[in-house]
Amino acid sequence: MAKNRKNQTGSVQLGLALKVVLLCAVIGSAAIGYVWQKSQIDRLGKLQVDREKRLDQLKRDNDSLARQIAILHLPLMLERRAKELNLGLAPTTPYQVVYLTESPMATEKQSPRQFAQRPPADLTP
Repeated sequence: MAKNRKNQTGSVQLGLALKVVLLCAVIGSAAIGYVWQKSQIDRLGKLQVDREKRLDQLKRDNDSLARQIAILHLPLMLERRAKELNLGLAPTTPYQVVYLTESPMATEKQSPRQFAQRPPADLTP
């Protein structure tokens, strides 16, 4: 039969209270952990979006600077910059240009310079 509560000891009621407190602590810590993880996911999502925006901005800046460099490498811009800096540069005259003629390549057997050649097969001892 059922026992009378008057006959139960204090240790049984203390153990039950301890179990309830422990169960509440586990549930509470799980809830706090869940909320913390959700906030971390939200924070990391915002950070990712910010980094992607920054990457897009850097790509646009890079393209803009590449176009600017291409414009600055144009001969007209180089001449203008040389005049601004008073470098004393001028176009070359025909007398300052030296043209080099290149003779046609000699065939392999007629070439006087051969750096590496195997000895003929009939000369080997």
